[in-house]
Amino acid sequence: MRETITLNRKEQTRGKVLTIVLEGRCTTEEAAGLLRVSERHLLRLKKGFREEGPAALAHGNRGRRPAHAIQEGLRQEVVQLATLVYAGYNHTHLQEELEEGHSIKLSRRSVSRILTAVGLRSPRKRRTRKHRAHRPPLPRAGMMLQVDGSRHDWLEGRGPQLVLIGAVDDATSELVHALFGEQEDAAGYLTLLRETVRKRGVPLSWYSDRHGIFQRNGKEPWTLAEELAGRREPTQVARALEELGINLILAGSPQAKGRVERCWGTLQDRLVKELRQAGACTLEEANRVLKTYLPRFRKRFAHKPAEPQSAYRPLPPGTDLASVCSFHYFRRVANDNTVRLEERLVQIQPGPGGRSYAGCRVQLQERLDGSLAVVYQGRVLARQPASSQSPLRARQQRRDRSSATYIQPEKIAPPKQTPSPRAKSKPSSTHPWRTLMWAANKKHGDKFTGQLT
Repeated sequence: MRETITLNRKEQTRGKVLTIVLEGRCTTEEAAGLLRVSERHLLRLKKGFREEGPAALAHGNRGRRPAHAIQEGLRQEVVQLATLVYAGYNHTHLQEELEEGHSIKLSRRSVSRILTAVGLRSPRKRRTRKHRAHRPPLPRAGMMLQVDGSRHDWLEGRGPQLVLIGAVDDATSELVHALFGEQEDAAGYLTLLRETVRKRGVPLSWYSDRHGIFQRNGKEPWTLAEELAGRREPTQVARALEELGINLILAGSPQAKGRVERCWGTLQDRLVKELRQAGACTLEEANRVLKTYLPRFRKRFAHKPAEPQSAYRPLPPGTDLASVCSFHYFRRVANDNTVRLEERLVQIQPGPGGRSYAGCRVQLQERLDGSLAVVYQGRVLARQPASSQSPLRARQQRRDRSSATYIQPEKIAPPKQTPSPRAKSKPSSTHPWRTLMWAANKKHGDKFTGQLT
């Protein structure tokens, strides 16, 4: 019974050269040069080819199971975990969970091969990339923070739709701070700015999109005060950045701030699973899970900057961060020394010597905790604590310059006046028409047709 031996292209080439050597048409030195092996190794190949034939050229381990091959039981366990416990996880995330939670140490490529063999491809789809110019990251941490908000079904139907607002350092790709909110509003970005400055310091610049939270609508007409000042009044967030000396940069496309956009893609894949495992159903529970998950996320994806020096600046002495990161409105003090913010009234106490502040133009600050403060010439005249009956004005988005867009008032055309039907009136006996008709009838008799010449 003849044995079938399969040789690859390299082994077939060796067989042809060794046949020529055995026939004496080529020397050993020339054959070693052709096969790029040493003469000693060529002699071993020649001896095996003479004794065993082409079978000597095949590798000895061909057909054998590798010693480091993954056991079939381990393969079945990986498939079972990926199907039941970690359904919907991408292959990279699954490999990390298997190693941390089940002590299964496999490479990402091995996990991918096992799942692909049974038809379980990675659920994360990647679009074909477009050609774009590369912008290298800035060398120092704190030189630029890319900020954005991501609206997504983070709770997978277990609770309300939430928006994740965060800031990513351009130099390290570190998610410096993030928080969940009911919507992408100015209050969320002011909270993000306050916590970033508290934890790290004042960055040099913010890189954001062209949302109405950061810039005024160009179609909105200028006010008289803006025309006299020669500049548009900034939004609440832009005003806070300006007071802290942070340069606001507006991106022209989502790809321009690709680091924060890629961060959202990763969090929409991984953080959703963390919220699912914790059973989060409310805004408060989601923020608690996020607070515990952020350190692990930074450890996994953040990297060191090109230069170790930090560009974060300390907060200037005497700066009240709570006052800066709040909503500022200008009001006139009423005759009874009160300042109104919609339905809320703040009573101002008498000044030195019983002075009255009626008619003074003051600044009314609405803090992020819902409290109010009246500031006049850099001094706080009155405060009002937050109450459950007075929710934060910014969260209601009522007349909020930071997020409101100007809507051109429609020109209402006056209603068309349809002419009323003319009432049929009978001429009086003294009407000139009756006189003419009487004369015509008398002259022409019954032949008159009603036309006068």
